[in-house]
Amino acid sequence: MLYSLAHLEPKTLRTIQKLEKEIGSPVLALEGVDARTVALPDEYLTKLQDLEAQLGVVLVAVKPH
Repeated sequence: MLYSLAHLEPKTLRTIQKLEKEIGSPVLALEGVDARTVALPDEYLTKLQDLEAQLGVVLVAVKPH
């Protein structure tokens, strides 16, 4: 299972924002994404890691549906 930022209803967002103010810290809301990762050959893994470093993001190779 992977996780991404959750899609929140306005009421839910307000509830989380109230908690943020109370604890004095940002809170991230995540939701599960049904995805199966794939093992890459070393050559492709290196390419993926190089692109991650170039873009400053995390990339995950997953199996198609």
